[in-house]
Amino acid sequence: MNASMLSYILFSCLLLSVQAEYCGVREIIRYTQRLLDDSSVSCPCRQTAVSSCSCLPIPERGHELACFVDGTKHLMENNGSFNPVITRLYMTFQALLDRNLCKRLAHGDQCQYETKGNVKEFLKKILTTYQEIDK
Repeated sequence: MNASMLSYILFSCLLLSVQAEYCGVREIIRYTQRLLDDSSVSCPCRQTAVSSCSCLPIPERGHELACFVDGTKHLMENNGSFNPVITRLYMTFQALLDRNLCKRLAHGDQCQYETKGNVKEFLKKILTTYQEIDK
């Protein structure tokens, strides 16, 4: 094995180890903050209304990613208008879950929650979860 091959293998391993702990923290914080600043994403949570656009799961510890996927998917499907920021968040959460990239968020494939909240409460949960990782 020559030196260039060895350096290529080492570089590949380094990339994999960096990628293995990719959580998308700053990107997710930025997108979530943008959504929180946009008042059009806040209709009240009505537990009784099955099709309510904004009754979203507030995840239990260890089930954040699965709930973030479910919640953003629900927002995409029921928000009425296309929102590229919500779509981007959904795709990011789905990729993190599928590839098991962010080790700091324990991975359960099922969203488990005890309460539901409106869009603002859901977004604040995403924000606080990712701000804790960023510390």
